[in-house]
Amino acid sequence: MAASLLFQGLAARIWSPVVAAAALGVVPDLSDVRWRWAPDEPIMLGLAEVRGWRAGSVAEATEIVYPLVVDGLLRPLREAMLEFVKLADGLVWGNAASALAGSLNVGGADPGRVAIARALLAREPLAGAGSFGPGGFVRSNCCLYYRVPGGGMCGDCGLAR
Repeated sequence: MAASLLFQGLAARIWSPVVAAAALGVVPDLSDVRWRWAPDEPIMLGLAEVRGWRAGSVAEATEIVYPLVVDGLLRPLREAMLEFVKLADGLVWGNAASALAGSLNVGGADPGRVAIARALLAREPLAGAGSFGPGGFVRSNCCLYYRVPGGGMCGDCGLAR
């Protein structure tokens, strides 16, 4: 449960600023992202140098963001976590998809951000991890938060259906 929620939380902190910036036509370069942790502190993410690419369309932004985030950060994070704990692929990528969809709740879901998120969610390994309905995004699986004492179900929980 802890590893699942850690992955989802880090994915959310990566997706949100990247999707928001990409919708404005700039994709930050995260190839040198730095992670810092101290006891009783949240994991801090930062960049040593701010740089990136211009994206003139949703398609162009998606083509830059996907390998940058999925292949460059989330797959390596998943691999590192698998050295310590078992995590089902469906759970991990469901968490990444949920975090991506959740990024639309930060600062308003403008059309550019929605289009980029939907384009990313259509690509493997995120494809099929959930869908948008009248009430928003609903996962195809569960992040296991309900197993945390007092946790309950998330707003996009597939079990709530």
